[in-house]
Amino acid sequence: MSGGVAEHPIGRLEDLPPGTHRVVRVANRELGVFNIDGTVHAIPNLCPHQRGPLCEGSVSGTIDSGPHTDWKLAWIWDGEVVTCPWHSLEFHVPTGRCVAFADIRLRTYEVRVSDDGALRVVV
Repeated sequence: MSGGVAEHPIGRLEDLPPGTHRVVRVANRELGVFNIDGTVHAIPNLCPHQRGPLCEGSVSGTIDSGPHTDWKLAWIWDGEVVTCPWHSLEFHVPTGRCVAFADIRLRTYEVRVSDDGALRVVV
């Protein structure tokens, strides 16, 4: 691939069932790889707060309120939010957006699934 971008093998889809995640090492970095309802996402295993191992945290959802919830507390993004195990900062995995601070966003990496189920991350 051109421009310094390359695909790196990271395993097989069958080894990452929906609702699971794991940390992989790719091109001198650690990435968290998440299967959310059959779609595979990857983000850095690095919390921007104090460089904690973000993707070693638990995955759940979060509580939110606003015009989209009719101003009532609502559980959203179930299975899409990873919580840093060091200080509980939450990130929405598909977008990389920090739940508490909208101006903080992690880089997201494309994960490709081949016809035979092989997973490759684009870095």
